[in-house]
Amino acid sequence: MRRHLLATTAGMLLTMAGAAYAGMDEAKTFLDKEIGDLSTLSRADQEKEMQWFMDAAKPFAGMDIKVVSETLTTHEYESKVLAPAFTAITGIKITHDLIGEGDVVEKLQTQMQSGENIYDAYVNDSDLIGTHWRYQQARSLTDWMANEGKDVTNPGLDINDFVGTKFTTAPDKKLYQLPDQQFANLYWFRYDWFNDEKNKADFKAKYGYDLGVPVNWSAYEDIAEFFTGREINGKKVFGHMDYGKKDPSLGWRFTDAWLSMAGNGDKGLPNGLPVDEWGIKVDENSRPVGSCVARGGDTNGPAAVYSIQKYLDWLKAYAPPAAQGMNFSESGPVPAQGEVAQQIFWYTAFTADAVKPGLPVVNEDGTPKWRMAPSPHGVYWKDGMKLGYQDVGSWTLMKSTPDDRAKAAWLYAQFVTSKTVDVKKSHVGLTFIRESTIRDKSFTERAPKLGGLVEFYRSPARVQWSPTGTNVPDYPKLAQLWWQAVGDASSGAKTAQEAMDSLCSEQEKVMQRLERAGVQGDIGPKLAEEHDLEFWNKDAVAKGNLAPQLKIENEKEKPVTVNYDELVKSWQSN
Repeated sequence: MRRHLLATTAGMLLTMAGAAYAGMDEAKTFLDKEIGDLSTLSRADQEKEMQWFMDAAKPFAGMDIKVVSETLTTHEYESKVLAPAFTAITGIKITHDLIGEGDVVEKLQTQMQSGENIYDAYVNDSDLIGTHWRYQQARSLTDWMANEGKDVTNPGLDINDFVGTKFTTAPDKKLYQLPDQQFANLYWFRYDWFNDEKNKADFKAKYGYDLGVPVNWSAYEDIAEFFTGREINGKKVFGHMDYGKKDPSLGWRFTDAWLSMAGNGDKGLPNGLPVDEWGIKVDENSRPVGSCVARGGDTNGPAAVYSIQKYLDWLKAYAPPAAQGMNFSESGPVPAQGEVAQQIFWYTAFTADAVKPGLPVVNEDGTPKWRMAPSPHGVYWKDGMKLGYQDVGSWTLMKSTPDDRAKAAWLYAQFVTSKTVDVKKSHVGLTFIRESTIRDKSFTERAPKLGGLVEFYRSPARVQWSPTGTNVPDYPKLAQLWWQAVGDASSGAKTAQEAMDSLCSEQEKVMQRLERAGVQGDIGPKLAEEHDLEFWNKDAVAKGNLAPQLKIENEKEKPVTVNYDELVKSWQSN
């Protein structure tokens, strides 16, 4: 902004008028150079929205505002492109820090515990929705937009256009976080290998059914066995990819809904109720009552143990030998190197890197040789359960942030999620948050080069993929327990059952401390009496619920596959 120190009031007024003019000039430059026609809004409506931001920002011009997010392509674009544009247009100086996901949570925890304003806004996973609701240290955005933040809430925000607000709404029906980016974990496979006539014929001869997208884990296992050691284009390939290093990233491999894919927990969308995919049970007042089967939970129940055992078996039998010692970051690029047939747990955040020209998994015309599809489910899974995980990084305003700083940060949060910029941002990061963006014609045109991403997000199936829900009372404290417990199983130090027994016990210790401290009031944990599996299963069935389920003696169910192209057509007809 151009400003001169003038002594007279008239001079100051002239300066302010010049600043406003410069802001619109900067806005038009930004729209010309960065947005173009990649927006769901017309150019006139884009300028109207920019004018609103300029007017709403006037009381905060010159403020230095700090926000933080994890390091993803989407957030790099915000930090390097959108933040400077917002500063130029509004006069609010934004510093958008990019740090590790764990560091974001650590900073957030520190602000919650100390009351010190470290950042003016956080993009943190909606997995913390239960934490924010119970501790009441994050602002309810529903209340904020109706009261203190009303004058800085964009009339064109259109909350109903956001596809992830169910995930950021607490049991009190209030919105606590505004989605900024979303990505799912899905099934990934080599479409070209699955359509090869010899592969199809050999598979049918051996297994008696068609090679296709596996609907259940039984089929996934057959396909993994079939491709492991098979020679394709002169190289022996693998039928599965995963990672097993005892490392913090092993935790989210399981908290990100792996157990629900097996059939752990109860029916319910976005999350199972009363037992969720972490195996945590809540009562009718949303108070956590247990994690272990002994208290009616399901963290160490038959479905959970089955999920861990399958993970261990497949990693050992069908993945590259090096996978056992890899972490999340090391394993991520492996499928795109061209020697893996399928991966059951693949984050769509990898899409941009997996469609780069010149990769072994990309055709000369730029179309991928692979596709993504819905995740297969385990033998304990039932219709009505969630089927996978969706990461929803969301804007969160803390009560410890002064109102004026929160208002300025809220303006930036709305700017980077606005209809003006969202289509362009989504083309950069491929992390959809708006229905209008998903349906934009530019993504219809780009869809053939994105391996099924657009088709999935336009499909009715996407509602079965959701983040961690509100049953988890303190995400930071509980999530860190998972990688240690599963790591013991992965290393062979404990059996799957022993690892999950330990995990549920440790989760209940945290809940007991929260209950004794009373810090979450009448929505905090209240642990139930202990009984055996049969007691709690009978109790669940009597109430029309499932969890904890009894052990199924034959966990190798009839394998089922579906043709990928027919699957996509069925989505389009709905």
